[in-house]
Amino acid sequence: MTSLDAFRGFTIAGMVLVNNPGDWGNLYSQLEHAKWNGWTFTDCIFPFFLFITGVSMALSLGRLAAAGADKPRLLAKLARRAMLIFLIGFILNFLPYFNIDKVRIPGVLQRIALCTLLASPIVVYCRWRAQLFIIAALLALYSVLMLAVPVPGIGAGVLEPGKDFGAWIDRMLLGNHMWVQSKTWDPEGVVSTMPALCSQLFGVLAGQWLLAKVPRTEQTVWMLLAGLLFLWLGAIFDTILMPINKSLWTPSYCLLMTGWALVVFASFYWLLDVNPYPAVREAASRWARPFVIYGMNALFVFALSGFLAKMFGFIKFDQPGGGKVSLGKLLYAPIRELPIGPVNTSLLYALLFNLFMFSLAWFMWRKKWFVKV
Repeated sequence: MTSLDAFRGFTIAGMVLVNNPGDWGNLYSQLEHAKWNGWTFTDCIFPFFLFITGVSMALSLGRLAAAGADKPRLLAKLARRAMLIFLIGFILNFLPYFNIDKVRIPGVLQRIALCTLLASPIVVYCRWRAQLFIIAALLALYSVLMLAVPVPGIGAGVLEPGKDFGAWIDRMLLGNHMWVQSKTWDPEGVVSTMPALCSQLFGVLAGQWLLAKVPRTEQTVWMLLAGLLFLWLGAIFDTILMPINKSLWTPSYCLLMTGWALVVFASFYWLLDVNPYPAVREAASRWARPFVIYGMNALFVFALSGFLAKMFGFIKFDQPGGGKVSLGKLLYAPIRELPIGPVNTSLLYALLFNLFMFSLAWFMWRKKWFVKV
């Protein structure tokens, strides 16, 4: 669907934007993650990706399984795909220093791969009621583990950085192979993969709704209503259970972000695939085309942007007065001198980086080069 590609492209554009500022010390608040509890625009991006992969999985695997395709073969194919995505993410972490003793094992692509691997049998073998039950069970189990199981030397239910149950498990299982900025916890850790899987399964349910024999306008209305319901549930769970927290992927965060994903996707869906007004649809299609182009090579754009960002920091040049300066700082230097303030120059660099990545995506689109795994 055009709307799904556009939503995917919107999300990858947002991820490239927030991951590549000119100066990490000068950011608009919405372009960085919440410090701990709470959320910003940046905190919407990762769950949007998981939601999108869930929708795509339902539209592809679900349809093939319902048509009588060989289910074990489907699962084997998806397992190979998940392993390849995991490997790409791990290689990005491995670069550029190749330090096997401290390389980070988790990551964004690794979590997407793991969730996809875990979700595939649920999508293939379970109907929507069973899927909904699994989501509820996972969120309940996660809540019990985080709130009731005591962490040695700390106690139960402490949801502070590095002190929660998930961080304790990560330290035992991952050791030195965690997020280098914290070293005591990882935002893509093992335990928080459970509610992240739920974010993907909510996308699966949305995809199955799109396959239902229901008028598209009605589909849109119900997705919008469901989105508003999830936003309300996220706010309620934030108050009565656990706070909204991206690093912990708390149930309130999972529900809230599912709500936003449904609202945004339903808007794309109505504008690009449903609305009955040709002039409006044509205008929306022109406006959304850059996102569609981005979305058709999303994995490639994400991986390449991450690789380039690492290289910009790794490649260094000698300075006339001694010392070295990175390629990234050299590229940012003329922008930093503009008289628009440090926050705006940092944002301008991110926008120009995004424009460069889009130019590559546009070239690939023109050549009909689509990288898939």
